[in-house]
Amino acid sequence: MFPIYGMAACLSPLCKRLKSRNTLLRGGIYAILIYSAEYVSGILLKKYNACPWDYSKAKFNYKGVIRLDYAPAWFLAGLIFEKILSVE
Repeated sequence: MFPIYGMAACLSPLCKRLKSRNTLLRGGIYAILIYSAEYVSGILLKKYNACPWDYSKAKFNYKGVIRLDYAPAWFLAGLIFEKILSVE
């Protein structure tokens, strides 16, 4: 899981480019990127029976690897990553 969460560091250049945009746009972009990373890594890990999460019993899941009801959490997580990764 550390490499997957560590990919958040890749957001740093994007954070710099988006810093003048409004919060809704920035958070939305971060959420989409986090969902994308979670989906791709989940599908790859599932292929090798190594996926540590299984959302298949959740109401708003997609292929058991992402949950659409987590959107607010990923939105906020992206903005928190932005604050942590910002070097001014």
